[in-house]
Amino acid sequence: MPGTGPVVEKGLRGLVARAFGLTEDAVYIGMGVLLAFSAVALLISGGLSLWNATIRGAPLEAVIGLLDRTLLVLMLVELLYTVRVSFRQHALLPEPFLIVGLIAATRRILVVTAEFSVKGEANPEKFKEGMLEIALLTFMVVALVASLLMLRSKEKSKNELAIAG
Repeated sequence: MPGTGPVVEKGLRGLVARAFGLTEDAVYIGMGVLLAFSAVALLISGGLSLWNATIRGAPLEAVIGLLDRTLLVLMLVELLYTVRVSFRQHALLPEPFLIVGLIAATRRILVVTAEFSVKGEANPEKFKEGMLEIALLTFMVVALVASLLMLRSKEKSKNELAIAG
């Protein structure tokens, strides 16, 4: 069948395309290594912080910091997955980025809420700012979840068409 395989360029155009492909692969590998190293370093740092906080009697501030770090590690791992998929398919897919955004928004909501419970802010202006931030983040979470559901619905209908056809 014509047009079903990858396009193979010849001559100078093919050489340039291969060079760009190799450069893209090198960048993906570098990003993957940096993300993996960052995630492992944060995980170890979080474990050490938890150990130190436990020895000191586990103050709530340390637990909030650990929650923040743990969710940041989860974001880094999801970004690493995105890099892996991009490296394998040579395409950027929207779903992993939406998941990273969802984790980031949830992370910030949890941290802001926990900070208010620990500090017990009596300042009405700070409280108003915090509530506005949580409201905006909540709207963002709803929008990201709706986007994910639409993408999955689209994929599901595409798969059903492929099976029926």
